[in-house]
Amino acid sequence: MVVRIRLRKGRPVQRKRGKNRHLASASGALLIPVALMAYVLGFWGLASDMGMVGEFGIKGTFSHWQMWMAAAVLLHVLSSILSRYGRSGDFEIPEVLTPHFAPFHPSGEEKPPETVSRQTSAP
Repeated sequence: MVVRIRLRKGRPVQRKRGKNRHLASASGALLIPVALMAYVLGFWGLASDMGMVGEFGIKGTFSHWQMWMAAAVLLHVLSSILSRYGRSGDFEIPEVLTPHFAPFHPSGEEKPPETVSRQTSAP
């Protein structure tokens, strides 16, 4: 017995840039309150370590304020990248987060080695 399942044809695959902008914009907007919550937990943990407030309410790995601050910054940057992509359709990572190592050229073109020319003047 052979069972054949026939599916209707869906939308054709789109090869254009920025086709998921609405999802990126919504995700970026929803990550802002999550980043704010992580900032609040980080400052609460820091104030608890300094003795300014009562005991921090979370135990275990998540009890370190440094982890909450790093997570908050990461979420904030991710929210910014997704919101920018949602507005313009171009997925760009901020220049601050792009590594500038010698063999890495983000433009994709090979740069010629710099030559230093020295001019000597006769005394």
